[in-house]
Amino acid sequence: MAALHGIGVLVTRPEQQALPLCRLLEAQGALTLRLPAIEIKPSGDLSACQARVGAVEAFDLIVFTSANAVRFGIALLGQRRDLPLAVIGPATARALNQAGYRVAVQPAAGFDSEALLESPRLEHIAGQRILLIKGSDGRPLLEQEFIRRGAHVVSADVYERTPANPGAAQLAAVQSAIDAGRLHVVTATSEEIGSRLLGLLPAGGLHKLRWLVPGARVAAALRRRGLLAPLVTAASAEDQELVSALVRWRSDEPGA
Repeated sequence: MAALHGIGVLVTRPEQQALPLCRLLEAQGALTLRLPAIEIKPSGDLSACQARVGAVEAFDLIVFTSANAVRFGIALLGQRRDLPLAVIGPATARALNQAGYRVAVQPAAGFDSEALLESPRLEHIAGQRILLIKGSDGRPLLEQEFIRRGAHVVSADVYERTPANPGAAQLAAVQSAIDAGRLHVVTATSEEIGSRLLGLLPAGGLHKLRWLVPGARVAAALRRRGLLAPLVTAASAEDQELVSALVRWRSDEPGA
């Protein structure tokens, strides 16, 4: 029997990112239902951003903070294949590799800003020019720390997260699945997604589910927002890490 046979999972990632996770979950026997909590959209006019950034070859390092940053900001590179590129995690590295670019700097372990900042390449960056390609409402840690270390930072906000607005019928279908006991787990791959979800559905039903979250930082943030539900914590927001965490949880459950 598949590891997640009979487990219903509510996947709340943005629409374009939800399908790969659903497929991995279903391959393990889970039943999935999608309810995007946020949407990812381009942030303004990329040509205006390009004009403000200037010549990309003038930067000592170009950092992509996410796969979405690659999706919406890759055009800033202008097909230059010899640029020094850095990423936070493997999903972003794959996105660049698939676009034909080579990554020079990425964390040896971990999948977040803190892990990237531990890279030896970033220890001594005083006087260097760094281009940070990111979302408009992302964490400020990288920019703050680069500046503290003496670098000159230019930020290019190429996408933004906006609240999704699912229809009444979609919300009713999800609530019905919760009430009927067909859903057991809900994903919350960021604090923003989790917070939005708490505003979309009655908290009583959501607290009955286990929440699958990527790491202690998101878990702590959702606890501060009043989440009482039990948590399953993955090593990162990578699809495979999320599925692996859920499989481990299920294998540890009595009677599994």
